[in-house]
Amino acid sequence: MKQKVNPVSRFFVKILGNEKYQKFTIPVFAIILSLIVGAVVIAVLGKNPLSAYMNLLQGSGILPKIKYAGGKSMLTDFFSFMNYWTPMIFAALAVAVALKAGLFNIGISGQMLAAGFIASITVGYSTLPAAIAKPLVILIAIVVGGLVGALIGWLKYQFNINEVVSSIMLNYIIQYVVAFFINTRYVDPVSRQSTNVSDAARLTLMNTPIGGFKFDIPLGIILAVIMAFVIQFVFNKTTFGYELKAVGSNRKAAQYAGINVGKNMILAMLISGALSGLAGATYYLGYFCSIQPKVLAATGFDSIAVSLLGNSNPIGILFSSFLISVMGKGSTYMSSTAGLDAEIASVITGLILLFSACGAFIQYKVKRAKDRIDEIEKNKGMEGTK
Repeated sequence: MKQKVNPVSRFFVKILGNEKYQKFTIPVFAIILSLIVGAVVIAVLGKNPLSAYMNLLQGSGILPKIKYAGGKSMLTDFFSFMNYWTPMIFAALAVAVALKAGLFNIGISGQMLAAGFIASITVGYSTLPAAIAKPLVILIAIVVGGLVGALIGWLKYQFNINEVVSSIMLNYIIQYVVAFFINTRYVDPVSRQSTNVSDAARLTLMNTPIGGFKFDIPLGIILAVIMAFVIQFVFNKTTFGYELKAVGSNRKAAQYAGINVGKNMILAMLISGALSGLAGATYYLGYFCSIQPKVLAATGFDSIAVSLLGNSNPIGILFSSFLISVMGKGSTYMSSTAGLDAEIASVITGLILLFSACGAFIQYKVKRAKDRIDEIEKNKGMEGTK
């Protein structure tokens, strides 16, 4: 009895079967699946899925809105989106560096908060001119975030304290210590948040008039994109990157090969913390200009999923962080225009991450289908020679 190849299986094997490109094709396939399921959810709620998705893009400045308020345009919306996007890039890169060394840095939010707070009270509230204040903010954030990250790495190496436990504990410690100082020394009596940092120290040029429009220009976006390419180069072209991946793959084998496992673990967490510090600087002294007490930025937790969606690849993270940021930034406009709750964007984000988490399963099913097709083709060839 002749075996037949399922046309659907053949189609999926054709588009997903090339192992060389699966790290790109499978995440894209997962995203498409999640958007289809998200469209079904929106349709069940009685709304037009296409319009809802268009609203997300419009709210992020990727598509034009029907009308704009004074001083605003599609371009100003996109600059505002980039301001929102910048901290997510740094935070997701921080997760990726730690993951390469086999470490799970769940303390991104705490490291962001520590860096943002110290940068605010040392430079943000000073009278330093912008030319000095802005570089200092970045430097201080890198140092503070790096020190917190290095502490987690050192605790892991020296005492074998699980980095997830230590980073979660540090999240709480930093959260409440910072809240104490804000509420007792730096609180704004009206907003009940920390006092706003000076414009000179802020990493976003707010309401900058250009051609009759007012732009929020994020100064950190260029550094974030450059950093993604730098980390990609370090991962693939340097001895340190090779050692980092070796430690992440198998610590015992790496140690047997002469690699200093402890040093690489601490360095990985130091770099991860430094990137978290940059995320904190661009978040608390960029997108925002103050700190809300007792609140950890959701960006730090979302970045874990963003990094996994990008396969912990720095270039992939640029795309995955862009997609997730579109969902977050565009949700308000979608809610007001389409009449959907803003939380629907979070549902769609969750679906994207859920299907992306099934990437290994999809890869397994594609491989099985490919092997079956190859076996059938081989049997046909043998029958043809008889």
